[in-house]
Amino acid sequence: MTTKLGGPARRALPVTEPEPSEHRPRHERSTNLKGQFAKVLLLGLSVAIAIWAAFPLIAEGHWAGLAVLVAATVALLYIYLSPRHIPAKYLFPGTLFLVVFQLFPVLYTASTAFTNFGDGHRGSKEDAIVAIQTASVTRVPGSTEYALSIATQGDPATGPIVFLITDPATKTVSVGDAEGLKPAGAVTATSSGKVTAAEGYTVLNAGQASVRSQEITDFTVPTTGGAIRSAGLSRAYEGKAGRAYDAATDSIRDTTSGKVWKADDNEGQFVAADGERLAQGWKVGVGLDNFTRVLTNDSISGPFLETLIWNFAFAIGSTGFTFILGLFIALALHSAKVRGRNVYRILLVLPYAMPAFAMLLVWRDMFNTDFGLINNLFGTEVDWFGGAASARIAVILVQLWLGYPYMFLVSTGALQAIPGELLDATKVDGAGVWQSFKSVTLPLLMIPLTPLLISSFAFNFNNFNAIWLTTEGAPFPADNTTNGATDLLITYTYRLAFGGSGAQYGFAAAISIFIFLIVAVVSTISFRRTRQLEEVYS
Repeated sequence: MTTKLGGPARRALPVTEPEPSEHRPRHERSTNLKGQFAKVLLLGLSVAIAIWAAFPLIAEGHWAGLAVLVAATVALLYIYLSPRHIPAKYLFPGTLFLVVFQLFPVLYTASTAFTNFGDGHRGSKEDAIVAIQTASVTRVPGSTEYALSIATQGDPATGPIVFLITDPATKTVSVGDAEGLKPAGAVTATSSGKVTAAEGYTVLNAGQASVRSQEITDFTVPTTGGAIRSAGLSRAYEGKAGRAYDAATDSIRDTTSGKVWKADDNEGQFVAADGERLAQGWKVGVGLDNFTRVLTNDSISGPFLETLIWNFAFAIGSTGFTFILGLFIALALHSAKVRGRNVYRILLVLPYAMPAFAMLLVWRDMFNTDFGLINNLFGTEVDWFGGAASARIAVILVQLWLGYPYMFLVSTGALQAIPGELLDATKVDGAGVWQSFKSVTLPLLMIPLTPLLISSFAFNFNNFNAIWLTTEGAPFPADNTTNGATDLLITYTYRLAFGGSGAQYGFAAAISIFIFLIVAVVSTISFRRTRQLEEVYS
């Protein structure tokens, strides 16, 4: 018997049916049951978390986020309840965490950069109107006075504050929060109307309330035409708003002076005819304003360029010096002739084992002009953080001490991966130590180490702690207290966005995008050079 191709026929292999589960060994059935139980438990936990996360999204009206949550949950159940899609079972968790912890923060930061989001511009226009009116509430003769109890939802120390107020006429108890008044549930009250217990709330005693006295004083419950404020810890009054919103003209009017602030929906603020702006505004899209502000505002663009140049110098210097020192020590200890190499290696990596933030604080004190170890050891009186040059040298020296152990470790590992036959061959060819290092050792080292150097450069480019915990950006010129000689872009951004009258998250996000683009361009160019190096020595 032959096949169509003329060759001998092949006997078909028998098809083996899968063995029924009841015929399998007991330990295999037990393992299978445990796996099924773990699978059901994890899927049930995932669904429970999804349901828990859905309620806040529905309450806030985030329908896009709810749709993504539902789609992710359905995909999770479809993939893991089906016997097919084996690769997806391994790829889905990693993809999900990548989206949640990497892609979503990047997209959120990018979207924030096109808004005026920050202190005074956090909520909606309606929230801003309520805040302006309640902040202007004052007590007027004949205003209603209530018996007051301070309570919280949850923890007495951190939970949201609510007012439990008793109407003097009807003796009914209401709950007052930032949204207004609503009927209370079951309560226990004294004959004077003061609530001592309320269902769903924790009534604070005098000691607990005194700890949060400032929050209680600032807290208001909005009402029609005014708000309820506390008068101590046991009484509250309903005051009248000094500033009222007029929907017809879309403006805020001061009822005493008659001054008017019209709404500017482009900037998300109420602005008067003389240019005065009310502090409370609302979140709006501002387009490219945050980006153009960095480039066109002279008080920002000039220091920004200077800081960028120093930022590159700091990142290159920190990365380059630590690499050179770490590689030199690794080469010195790579020789088999050195005795006690393991002891030296342990001692040399000690700085890497220390908490970086603690060591930065220690080095800051060591560079102190009056009692620092550096000046006392060398008998000098250098004001290290008083001059631009000395402060920059100091922070790079600190980075050198903190960073060389890492470069020493990776260089040691890379050196051990180089075949000894190559170095022996260079000796046979008559090459000296320097020529052998330059022509063989260093090129082979740079192939695995270049990606690590790029990542180290990116880390040092945004090394906030290295500057903030040592110099805080100092020294500062007399005419500019927002930009210091040792400031990196990240610390300069932090001071611009959060060091003034309030946080400017939109502006900070815009500068963060600038920083991201700079690091991305440098990293891309460096990785291309790395691939060229690999092609040459492959």
